[in-house]
Amino acid sequence: MSKSKEFFQHLIKPFKFNSGSDRRSGDDLQRIAQQEQKHFPFEVLVAATNNFNHHQKLGQGGFGPVYRGKLDDGREIAVKKLSHSSNQGKKEFENEARLLARVQHRNVVNLLGYCVHGQEKLLVYEYVTNESLDKLLFKSNRKSELDWKRRYEIISGVARGLLYLHEDSHNRIIHRDIKAGNILLDDKWTPKIADFGMARLFPEDQTHVNTRVAGTNGYMAPEYIRNGHLSAKADVFSFGVVVLELISGQKNSSFNIDVDAQSLSLLEWAYKLYKKGKSLDFMDTAVALSAVPEQVAMCIQIGLLCTQGDPQLRPDMRRIVILLSKRPGSLEEPTGPGVPGARHRRSRKPPGFSSTAGTTDLSDSHTTGSTFNTNTATASASTSALASPLRSDRHGKRPVQS
Repeated sequence: MSKSKEFFQHLIKPFKFNSGSDRRSGDDLQRIAQQEQKHFPFEVLVAATNNFNHHQKLGQGGFGPVYRGKLDDGREIAVKKLSHSSNQGKKEFENEARLLARVQHRNVVNLLGYCVHGQEKLLVYEYVTNESLDKLLFKSNRKSELDWKRRYEIISGVARGLLYLHEDSHNRIIHRDIKAGNILLDDKWTPKIADFGMARLFPEDQTHVNTRVAGTNGYMAPEYIRNGHLSAKADVFSFGVVVLELISGQKNSSFNIDVDAQSLSLLEWAYKLYKKGKSLDFMDTAVALSAVPEQVAMCIQIGLLCTQGDPQLRPDMRRIVILLSKRPGSLEEPTGPGVPGARHRRSRKPPGFSSTAGTTDLSDSHTTGSTFNTNTATASASTSALASPLRSDRHGKRPVQS
């Protein structure tokens, strides 16, 4: 058996197939391994990346570097190369290969194949042209490229990707690190969820699992930070944070504003404006001219529903996708957003409410130093800036462990 086959056999070995469907999925993986439909010869990747030239380097993760390449057939690829010295990276690398081999969706990054050559282990992905969402959203010189139409489509696309992972893929998958930095945008601005190094398979017959806490500050659900209580609702919380970041143009982990002698986070500020009937004041001024006020207001309310302290009150991704695909209508009233370290009181679900039941962030954690601007009640109205500077978390970003 070739080393590539042995590597793929090792990747699929940890799966325990409990149903006929799962067994068929396992057989499919065996067939893929046998036919080597996803195997790339090492020499092909060397040629595609110009011998992993540093000018081709796209970034660096805990697993190792990622290089841009081009195959002989014209396809552009991103090659993730495992660092020989990274033990944690090895686990994340193999976990990502194991999960993405079974996943295919328009809004999830596509794993094209794998390669094992001696000590070298590499994963090959489609190359995504417009990089990650955080590089556009949190850099003022590129933020204008994200008009409201694109932001709304990104929100909708990420929701569809998460729905697929939670309910429609071969196995239920909890991503655990949904954030702006893990959402890639292709040449048509289609969002693709990436970085499955910390993702977890989720048992069909369980509502939650307890696990080691890992993720990115500012995106993790409070119940998950507090006790490692992981469910699909943890991803829903992270999604809600991304929605509110997209609308405001501000980063949750570094945003802080003083209002009435209170220091408010981005989620708390959104909720305070919502309760005052001034939701549109939360909107990024960069989208003021292109925004559809009804859509903006609906997305703010969805973001607040997703980030509620009580996970049982958060909607599931199917309901979110349905809401985003329809014209704005009536939604439940959100309760207060979840705060890390705080315990929620079990809330009664409103009548008619429908609900079903991390990694080290290696991107920089500095603030842009910009101030938070507010809009008037109409998207095209003039704006005024709040003079509260953003203050970054002095600890930066780090994995949290219970």
